[in-house]
Amino acid sequence: MLRQKFFIWLKVKSTKDLQTTLNILSILVELVSAGGGRRASFLVAKGGSQILLQLLMNASKESSPNEELMVQIHSILAKIGPKDKKFGVKARINGALNITLNLVKQNLQNHHLVLPCLQLLRVYSANSVNSVSLGKNGVVELMFKIIGPFSKKNLSLMKVALDTLAALLKSKTNARRAVDRGCVQVLLTIYVDWHRHDNRHRNMLIRKGILQSLKSITNIKLGRKAFIDANGMKILYTTSQECLAVRTLDPLVNISSLIMRKCFPKNRLPLPTIKSSFNFQLPVIPMSGPVAQLYSLPPEVDDVVDESDDNDDIDLEAENETENEDDIDQNFKNDDIETDINKLKPQQEPGRTIEDLKMYEHLFPELVDDFQDYDLISKEPKPLVFEGKGRGPIVVPTAGEEAAGNSGNFRKGVVMKENVSPLGDEGDKKPSLMDLAKEDIKDNDRTLQQQLGDQNRTISSVHGLNNDIVKALDRITLQNIPSQTAPGFTAGMKKDYSLPLTVVTCSKACPHVAACGNVLFEGRTVQLGKLCCTGVEIEDDEDTEFASSMEQVSVEVADGPTLHDSDLYIEIVKNTKSVPEYSEVAYPDYFGHIPPPFKEPILERPYGVQRTKIAQDIERLIHQSDIIDRVVYDLDNPNFIVPEEVDILKFNSKFESGNLRKVIQMRKNEYDLILNSDINSNHYHQWFYFEVSGMRPGVAYRFNIINCEKSNSQFNYGMQPLMYSVQEALNARPWWTRVGTDICYYKNHFSRSSIAAGGQKGKSYYTITFTINFPHKDDVCYFAYHYPYTYSTLQMHLQKLESAHNPQQIYFRRDVLCETLSGNSCPLVTITAMPESNYYEHICQFRNRPYVFLSARVHPGETNASWVMKGTLEYLMSNSPTAQSLRECYIFKIVPMLNPDGVINGNHRCSLSGEDLNRQWQSPNPDLHPTIYHAKGLLQYLAAVKRLPLVYCDYHGHSRKKNVFMYGCSIKETVWHTNNNASSCDVVEDVGYRTLPKILSHIAPAFCMSSCSFVVEKSKESTARVVVWREIGVQRSYTMESTLCGCDQGKYKGLQIGTRELEEMGAKFCLGLLRLKRLTSPLEYSLPSSLLDFENDLIESSCKVTSPTTYVLDEDEPRFLEEVDYSAESNDELDIELAENADYETSTQEEVLSDSDSSRTFLP
Repeated sequence: MLRQKFFIWLKVKSTKDLQTTLNILSILVELVSAGGGRRASFLVAKGGSQILLQLLMNASKESSPNEELMVQIHSILAKIGPKDKKFGVKARINGALNITLNLVKQNLQNHHLVLPCLQLLRVYSANSVNSVSLGKNGVVELMFKIIGPFSKKNLSLMKVALDTLAALLKSKTNARRAVDRGCVQVLLTIYVDWHRHDNRHRNMLIRKGILQSLKSITNIKLGRKAFIDANGMKILYTTSQECLAVRTLDPLVNISSLIMRKCFPKNRLPLPTIKSSFNFQLPVIPMSGPVAQLYSLPPEVDDVVDESDDNDDIDLEAENETENEDDIDQNFKNDDIETDINKLKPQQEPGRTIEDLKMYEHLFPELVDDFQDYDLISKEPKPLVFEGKGRGPIVVPTAGEEAAGNSGNFRKGVVMKENVSPLGDEGDKKPSLMDLAKEDIKDNDRTLQQQLGDQNRTISSVHGLNNDIVKALDRITLQNIPSQTAPGFTAGMKKDYSLPLTVVTCSKACPHVAACGNVLFEGRTVQLGKLCCTGVEIEDDEDTEFASSMEQVSVEVADGPTLHDSDLYIEIVKNTKSVPEYSEVAYPDYFGHIPPPFKEPILERPYGVQRTKIAQDIERLIHQSDIIDRVVYDLDNPNFIVPEEVDILKFNSKFESGNLRKVIQMRKNEYDLILNSDINSNHYHQWFYFEVSGMRPGVAYRFNIINCEKSNSQFNYGMQPLMYSVQEALNARPWWTRVGTDICYYKNHFSRSSIAAGGQKGKSYYTITFTINFPHKDDVCYFAYHYPYTYSTLQMHLQKLESAHNPQQIYFRRDVLCETLSGNSCPLVTITAMPESNYYEHICQFRNRPYVFLSARVHPGETNASWVMKGTLEYLMSNSPTAQSLRECYIFKIVPMLNPDGVINGNHRCSLSGEDLNRQWQSPNPDLHPTIYHAKGLLQYLAAVKRLPLVYCDYHGHSRKKNVFMYGCSIKETVWHTNNNASSCDVVEDVGYRTLPKILSHIAPAFCMSSCSFVVEKSKESTARVVVWREIGVQRSYTMESTLCGCDQGKYKGLQIGTRELEEMGAKFCLGLLRLKRLTSPLEYSLPSSLLDFENDLIESSCKVTSPTTYVLDEDEPRFLEEVDYSAESNDELDIELAENADYETSTQEEVLSDSDSSRTFLP
């Protein structure tokens, strides 16, 4: 009420009684100053800003305006102006800009009056049109009359003038005017003066204000050039390095780094072309799109050309304001959300004729096979009985527990005949669905070997390998590898065509080493040395200590059937077709990977690591004489000879799934690495897999991968790259481990051409940088973005699963869905339980099981999807009671690798067609996208024969989020996110799509329900998830995303994810399907009430706040934007100003909610 009275008095009496007006204004200033933004917003809502502007106009018409009245009016307008979205327009219409500007010009020495006027000018300048108008009237030059060299006088005035100048220079027109008048040199001179004299750092805000002005003026190309010409790089580099010792000066260091990064001359990548080094001629050229554009480019076009600054100064005078510019809706609105209800409603579209779909009949023999030719166990149907009492407990695989040894022998499987599943005596009793419903749900902590079968696999410990042998283990070649090579202890050398194949044998008995075989290396003679003949060599102290600790925990792993077979892998690789025609095999793929017996925590980000790395990059420009700049690996030069110097690392990626294009030695122990584009593409650089040798222990090597494209990465939030050491593997530690320190991911000074950036100019690449200390001298090590899983590995695993399965229980088929563009087969797997007998009722039950359709690895760089799929396949093929029950519930159709060619050739996202296959599901081309065309054909066939899958799930990996989560499809949730609540209420929808994710959130430690989203976006309309939902009609159509980094919730909180956890997720997904069957079974009326309550709990949910779309959910971390690159490590507090200078509330971009802080949506 009091404020309303003041407001009324102001309105009525302001023009009548000067003293009363002054008193009211004084009170309002105090109220707003004490009440902050809330009271200022109140005044704005009551029309206060318009009345005060009118009062300013009236006061200015006086022949000699009252100074105190002008001070009060400007003070309160400066405080409430930022709260009025239309303030800039109102001030311009009322002519207030010129009034304030003239007051400053006429009263430069009157600091009492100039100070509030400058505060209001800063508010005016927030409007782009006002800023340009003020600039034309000489405000920029006016500010330089106020700011100057170091002085202890008028500090408040100096600070406000700098803030106003920084706001004005955000206008490109004003920035150009300032550059033309030599202001960049002036600002640098003033900054150096304040830096030298402010010894006690009491005037940091003034120094920061100067830097903010430099930051604004360098937003244009002319400003950056002027900055370089004025030696600004060296000046800011020197001053920022001197500030590092004082933590409170971090804001100055951060802004200086931002300016230097921005002004660092943009370079082109040191490549002849951004297109892939490998060429594959497509059978059909697309009519449009990036691939068509790529093929249409003349050969002489330089597609790496630097265009980074070409668009900076365009439309400088177009900085005008539409009348609704300040009326932008503050609520979140994502134009990518599909709002057309008709498009959202699933509409089954046959797409292909019934006659055309008959081509897939042979891939569904389970629908027609009557099993009459099989010698089945029983000719009579068995009565429906409850068999639960005689059965063991339900076993849930858990990654958190180590496998115990000596728990039994795994039953040897029988190799299936083609399309036939021979049966013997029936093994374990098969539990019924009713029995499973009575089981206790507390089964999450059973051991992994119980559900897969028990088999001990002991890795013999081999110590003290001679370094000469490790030197010889460069890599394995595909030609002339003897079949009797003992996996893990011997390997082939790179093929040397000038030397005959030489076999070295060892006749001495070796008590220290398990049977190592006779054949060692091809191509040249290599003596065994100490490996077999002289016993165990003592390792370095730290290695010995590590080895002894490993012996204590044992390396016995019971993972069910042994799926890795080195000899079989070599045979499969020989038949794998790659574009570069690889002739080498990476040692980790040859020997295999087992999960390490220890957990790997998410790496804590060191304070200041990013700016330190950036400063080192800037040193390259300042101290160019220190740069070596020597190419040490180059795929583009077929005649390139690897340097033979001892102190240079050797690189290689010429093996399946390898990706490394070029390596340049920049400093003695620092290397820039460039990744290869996806074939028939000019971008998608993120996946890497390469070999390094020739290292020295105790040396810190820095690797910079300089042509990444994603704007952010989990490398900024604790993720580490993976390394596989051959010497460690030969010392009985054959696993990939997370390594590297000083890891960060940031924008660099290499620019992408518009061709590579989708028509956008000025797009920069990003750098992944990490430092590594190698534990062994002359080791052979491999680095990867994530745990590699090659196409040949998949084929080996499928073949081993087929040969080891129990045909008495499991119906298993391995077919070829189609051939890829390069002639590789795309496997299709069918898994279910064999019918109980060949009696009619049992055959009908077999045929009528609902389908579950699974796919994975459409994006080659998402290798974690293959590890999850491996866990699913192993669980489905195990002989645990729950796995058998699951097989009796469903028929599984699985395409475990949708993009074999991309995986084989080291692509990150595309197939050989140069296109993202997960954007081709709407209209796949049989010639360019055969795997998608035929996978969709399988689903269309099932729809045509009225056998829609109950669940479709496509396994993926996510590079910018933690945990495992799902994307699904919901009309109601999509409409709700458009803020059209009326339309949302009209939608009637079965919420069963939420059941499976909710189940997984209860049983899978890595799964996070709060990260799931069920919104359909326009940009995702051609993905598998949306097309299968919309066109095929599968309600439960999902994408399951697995993190590349780790978890921030649940049992694995704070840990990086490994293959054990990924495989566990695949097994838990299977268990979730079993529970889904119980919840959706027609027999559920007879299930225990507690289970029904559990179902209701899964379904019930309420509308909360959420990030609305999958696009928004791309990241659950604060982005390292240019403006807040150091937000996680900066002490940059809000500007602390005197009360008289606090003209508006500031906000910081550093206040970002994490996933745990932001609530999510759960719609009923």
